[in-house]
Amino acid sequence: MTGFTLRNLLVYFKDKASVFFSLLAVFIIIGLYALFLGDVWVKGFPGMTGVRFMMDSWIVSGLLAVASVTTTMGAFGTMVVDKRDKITKDFTSSPMKRSAIVSGYTLSAYFIGVIMSLVTLVLAELYILSNGGELLNGSELVKVLGLVLLGTFTNTSIILFIVSFFKSTNAFSTASTIIGTLIGFLTGIYLPVGELPGAVQWVVKIFPVSHTASLFRQVIMERPITATFAGAPQSSITDFKETMGVFLMFGDKPASPLLSVMVLILTAALFYALAFINVSRKRK
Repeated sequence: MTGFTLRNLLVYFKDKASVFFSLLAVFIIIGLYALFLGDVWVKGFPGMTGVRFMMDSWIVSGLLAVASVTTTMGAFGTMVVDKRDKITKDFTSSPMKRSAIVSGYTLSAYFIGVIMSLVTLVLAELYILSNGGELLNGSELVKVLGLVLLGTFTNTSIILFIVSFFKSTNAFSTASTIIGTLIGFLTGIYLPVGELPGAVQWVVKIFPVSHTASLFRQVIMERPITATFAGAPQSSITDFKETMGVFLMFGDKPASPLLSVMVLILTAALFYALAFINVSRKRK
């Protein structure tokens, strides 16, 4: 299985177009923020210091949540292409177990998601530093790395379940386009969660990736928010966090970090189980 996982990694990184398009949603978000959204948000806090650092941290948190979704989707493209070209028949006729084949695809997608998320983190931190912001400190970095591992684990399971239904590259490409388009809205990047209609807010709040974005924001934005809102009433800070999706509100109570982590773990377990059931059913 190790060799098969390595094979999938090499196939993915050898295809430069696949790597680029799996990060396309990230590039689009960065472009929109750098050209339009960044200045709009900064102008919305007149007279306050450190706003650029705070809002850059906000967008970086969303990017990290999105990156592991789109890159794992791109990684699973190898599995779809293998199905289309009947290469999977060669694998199933080999001594390797079918469960090992699925695990090989899954592990390679997970590793790709983690690697590309870390690349995104490095580039994002350099962007923040170039705008006068500060790098993550040691404890913040450890927490972010843990969230990258957890968030990618959950997103890999969801994408595995979705991709298990595809046999054609056309269907896969269509699904990738749809997911890449919607992910910015569902994680509250294009529009903050608090500014969405009530019904849409509930969709966002039950979307697992939104919990990943929320956890990233709680870690990455803690220092910038403290500096920018120094001396401000606690109610103003709370309202800002609710509006920007730092905390996901359910009624009058915010979802605790523990609840968000449990949502991610349970989601991963559920979708991995559903994906393996679907794959097994199709091969009977």
